[in-house]
Amino acid sequence: MKKKKLRFRKIRSVWNNVRYLDYYILVPYLALCLVGIVMVYSASASIEMQNGGTPLGYLVKQTIYVVMGVAVMAFMANYPLRHYRTPRFLRDSTLVVGALLVIVLVFSRAVNGAKGWISLGFFNIQPVEICKLYFILYLADRMAKIRQRGQHFTTDAKGPWLIIVVFLGLIMIQPDIGGMAINGAIIAIMLLAADYKWGVGLGIILVLPALGYLGLERLVESGLLQGGGYQVARFVAFLNPFGNASGSGSQLVNSYYAISNGGVFGVGLGNSIQKMGYLPEPNTDFIMSITSEELGLVGVTAILVTLLFLICRIIQVGVRADSLYQTLICYGSATFFTIETLFNIGGVLGLLPITGVTFPFISYGGSSMLILSATVGIIMNISMQQNRDRLVMGKPFVPETGGVKNV
Repeated sequence: MKKKKLRFRKIRSVWNNVRYLDYYILVPYLALCLVGIVMVYSASASIEMQNGGTPLGYLVKQTIYVVMGVAVMAFMANYPLRHYRTPRFLRDSTLVVGALLVIVLVFSRAVNGAKGWISLGFFNIQPVEICKLYFILYLADRMAKIRQRGQHFTTDAKGPWLIIVVFLGLIMIQPDIGGMAINGAIIAIMLLAADYKWGVGLGIILVLPALGYLGLERLVESGLLQGGGYQVARFVAFLNPFGNASGSGSQLVNSYYAISNGGVFGVGLGNSIQKMGYLPEPNTDFIMSITSEELGLVGVTAILVTLLFLICRIIQVGVRADSLYQTLICYGSATFFTIETLFNIGGVLGLLPITGVTFPFISYGGSSMLILSATVGIIMNISMQQNRDRLVMGKPFVPETGGVKNV
């Protein structure tokens, strides 16, 4: 009898939380997921038929991933945030993520020059995706507690820095340059938000990538990196795609053709030419090229504006949070979505080297969808808590006036 009452209370508690939902987060999230299902089906149906499969194959899988993602989002939105800060959770999550990063290096096979997936047969796990959410939750707790003690993360957090160096090193060895850059950006922005001088921090963020780019460009031009592997071939293609149109530059060249064909209004949903075997990975890395061809500039702009609205809302939730922990989670999550979007769009436009980074919520992929949904769920949790405090407890929102927020 007691178990039934306890279960009923939990169900009633979850149902009562519906009134506190943040629809400025929920609606854009669901809209992007639905557009992703449609575009994955459109981009993959023809290739699946050419390979002897069913045109509904990727549609069914992506729909399942989205349904699972929504369930994960709902769970994370109702799961108490304090549980993510327990020593046991932080210790176990560190061990699990570290183990997955080692397993993927030792036991997985290389795909497109990188070892990034652990195959379970029915599902592929991508540890670098899990690592993004891990860093957000782990570093938000560590940084907030260190600041509460009046210390600085840059000088007084030897343990967390060791974890950062080891995990980023394991990602680099795969090699997954895009994954390492996104995780590095998450860490950098959270560090800047927690306790670092913005001038110095922004200088490091802007100068180091520029120096790295110029250094690689000089090495490529000198011929020292010729035959340097898949990652180097991508960089060479980025520098001169039409000079390597029959080889490493074919992806970017066909991406240009797709975008050019689409124009302002597109050729119509399902009518893409470049997805007919010309453009590899049309449902993952280059799905925005296909979207541009079929829906045109108007369709791509609508998707980008929707995602930008979601990111801005996440930042707003972080600004009005009454604890540094929640603020850092929001800033880290916004960085996650922003950098992933910029890397994907930059790759298909030729503004950045192709790194294999997918477009949030639109590209095909189970690991990506689940982690993105879990992140949205945590932000929803924070926003619901703020709405509950305002509506039920009558706590007015008071903007921060300086100093360190409560942990």
